[in-house]
Amino acid sequence: MEKSDITIRTELRPGDIGYIVHMHGRLYGEESAFGIPFEAYVAKGLCEFYGQYDPARDRVWICEHRGRIVGFLLLMHREEDAAQLRYFILEPEYRGMGLGRRLMDLYMEHLRKAGYRSSYLWTTHEQQTAVVLYKRYGFVQTEEKASEAFGKPLYELKFELHDTTSLERVG
Repeated sequence: MEKSDITIRTELRPGDIGYIVHMHGRLYGEESAFGIPFEAYVAKGLCEFYGQYDPARDRVWICEHRGRIVGFLLLMHREEDAAQLRYFILEPEYRGMGLGRRLMDLYMEHLRKAGYRSSYLWTTHEQQTAVVLYKRYGFVQTEEKASEAFGKPLYELKFELHDTTSLERVG
């Protein structure tokens, strides 16, 4: 399989929201022992996104290979010209081929074009590969809090990015 065999679309289609919820529940359950509370959190957040969707400000990137969703990333508008990065996920067999960097490049491009002044995201201390990628794009950790929101004890981490107008990809 080549990265060129993967298409990336930016519109939601019927079935996508449910599939992305399922994908998160399945992968985070298998890889991180997250429980049903995490899956419900993702479902609630995707419903919130769809309910306030603004095509000029918000964006999804859905990676498909042979008709199957294999990756996803979402940019959601927030108050004060901020964007939230959410639900970044890749199927295990599609990791390590530069697809994550491609999605982050697309995220950063839309962030600048849409005129956002800042961006933020929440992750956990267990997602170290993702943390490395976020830092490469200029995100800085600004908060850490103990949590059991996803069915087990962990630390939630907030990363923020400011001054998006002058950013270029690093690495």
